[in-house]
Amino acid sequence: MAFVSTISNDEVAALEPARFEGRIVVVDTMEALVRACAEIAKHKVVGFDTETRPSFTAGITNKVALMQLSADGVCYLIRLNRLPLDKALLAILQNPAIQKVGVAVQNDIQRLGELRRFKAAGFVDLQSVVGQFGIEDRSLRKLSGIVLGKKVSKAQRLSNWEAHTLTPQQQLYAATDAWVCVQILDMLQRAAKEQSRDVL
Repeated sequence: MAFVSTISNDEVAALEPARFEGRIVVVDTMEALVRACAEIAKHKVVGFDTETRPSFTAGITNKVALMQLSADGVCYLIRLNRLPLDKALLAILQNPAIQKVGVAVQNDIQRLGELRRFKAAGFVDLQSVVGQFGIEDRSLRKLSGIVLGKKVSKAQRLSNWEAHTLTPQQQLYAATDAWVCVQILDMLQRAAKEQSRDVL
């Protein structure tokens, strides 16, 4: 299985959308957080992403509002603008046995560290994996286009992630971003197996 090295914006736009079709769970209470973390901890590979309310003022940035963790057909949307970076969450973020798969994860880790310091372990950044397949484009949108042949919508990226209620469109966007990371890794691992090389 071979992949193209780059893909144009027009080529991505012409692709079928990637769409998470599993169950989305919005986590905004401590009770729900404990339950979600207990479920996530059962998995060895988890899709990972975060969202932050955009700032349109130079020099001003907002804190992470949402963390998405996706596994086994369920995506948990953890509202960090309402919940602390609790010990149950830290246990996942610091567990090297749970692979948290994302894109540009170091930036996410740094932003989460502004909420509470922790020692990240077990994170897999797709941007550091795809080079061995000759892939040069590194954004999630383009990686999805190259590896899966599907486009990831960015329509909700600049929406208000601190809103009282997340819209269905925001929920689907956030869930898809985390879920698609695992789909990309799965496809890369399949390609690596065909080529008899190790991805990780």
